[in-house]
Amino acid sequence: MTSNAFLPSRRSDVAPFIAMDVLSEAAKLEAEGRRIVHMEVGQPSAPAPRVALAAARQALEHGRLGYTEALGIRPLRSALADHYRRTYGVDVPVERIVATTGSSAGFNLAFLAAFDPGDRVVLTVPGYPAYRNILKALGLVPVEVEVGAETRWSLTPGHLEEAQRQGPIKGVLVASPANPTGTMMTADALEDLIRYCEDAGIWFISDEIYHGLDYAGEQKTALETSANAIIINSFSKYYCMTGWRIGWMVLPGQLVRPVERIAQSLYISPPELSQIAATAALGAVQELEAVKAGYAANRTLLLDGLPKIGLDRLLPVDGAFYIYADISRFSADSLEFARQMLHGAGVAATPGVDFDPEHGNEFLRFSFAGSQADMKEALDRLSGFLK
Repeated sequence: MTSNAFLPSRRSDVAPFIAMDVLSEAAKLEAEGRRIVHMEVGQPSAPAPRVALAAARQALEHGRLGYTEALGIRPLRSALADHYRRTYGVDVPVERIVATTGSSAGFNLAFLAAFDPGDRVVLTVPGYPAYRNILKALGLVPVEVEVGAETRWSLTPGHLEEAQRQGPIKGVLVASPANPTGTMMTADALEDLIRYCEDAGIWFISDEIYHGLDYAGEQKTALETSANAIIINSFSKYYCMTGWRIGWMVLPGQLVRPVERIAQSLYISPPELSQIAATAALGAVQELEAVKAGYAANRTLLLDGLPKIGLDRLLPVDGAFYIYADISRFSADSLEFARQMLHGAGVAATPGVDFDPEHGNEFLRFSFAGSQADMKEALDRLSGFLK
C-alpha cells in the first residue's frame, strides 16, 4: 500500500506526448517483424551533415571532451551570429547567443527566466503539446487560443486582447512554420503580433526550429522586429541532428545572465561534442539544401496523392515537414483511427489530439521527413486502407 507521502507531484501530471507513444508502438510491431512506414515523428531521415560528422570524429580522436561555458563554446556562438547576418541581415551580439541542450532545454530556460509561477502564457491550438506540458510542469498557466482558417491558423492581436480580458498575459509563444500544421505566418501578421506584445510589455517567444524549411511564403525571424524577442532554435530539423540534442537561443540582454545562472545548475553545459559538430554543420548549406529539396518533393507528392485517396482537406503546408489532414469523413476518433492505421496499413501517424485536445479527434499529422520511397509506399498502403 502506497503512502500519500510517496505519490508523484501534481506538477508531473501532464499529458503524454502521443507522437512518442505511437513511435513506441510502431517499434514493437517492427520487433515482431512488421514493416512500418514512419510518418509520426518529425525526424529527418538524412544523417547529420558530413562536415559535422568529420568534426565530431576529429574531436573524439584528438580532443578531450569536457564541460564548456554554460552559454556554449565561443566558436559556435560566433558562427550563429554570422548565420543571422547572412540569413536575415540582422546583427546579433555573440553575448546574446546561448547554446542549449536541444530546443527543449531552451524552452525550460526561457520559461524559468521570463516567468514566475502562476503567470499566463498564450499558445495556439493546434500546437506543439510539449509547450503546454512544460509550462504546467513549471507551475505556469498555458492559455490555449484556438486559431482557424479565418486568420490562416495564426495568432493575432485580437486574440490576445480577448485573452487579456480573462486575466493578465505575461508571454506569447509562436512557431512559424508551425507544428503540426506546417503553416507560416505572413511577414505582416508576424510583425503586427510582435509589435503588439512589445507595446503591451508581453514577452514574445519565437520558436524558429523549422526555419530553413520553407516552401511558400517569406521566412522572418522575430529579431527583425524586436530586440526583446526570445528566439529558440535547434539543429534537429534543418540540420538533421535530432539525436545530438543541440540547439540555441537568442536573448534580450537582460535575460542572458539569468539564463546563464539557471543553465549552470540545470545542465552545466551542452555536450561539447555536439557543439563542435553543430559549429561545422552551419557551413553545410549545399548539402542541407539538397535534403530540403527531398522534403519539397515529398510535399508535392503527398499534396497530390492524399486528396486522391480521400484526404482532401489539408491545412496550408508552407514549411516544416508536416501535413495536418482532416480525417472526419473517416473517423471522429483520431487516436483509434491512428491505431487502426498503424496495425492495418503499417503506417504510423500522430493523432490530432496530441496537438488539439478539443478538435484534434478530426485530424492526423503526417510527417514527410522520410524518403520519397517511404512516401510512395505510404500512399499505396493508405489507399488500400481507406477504401
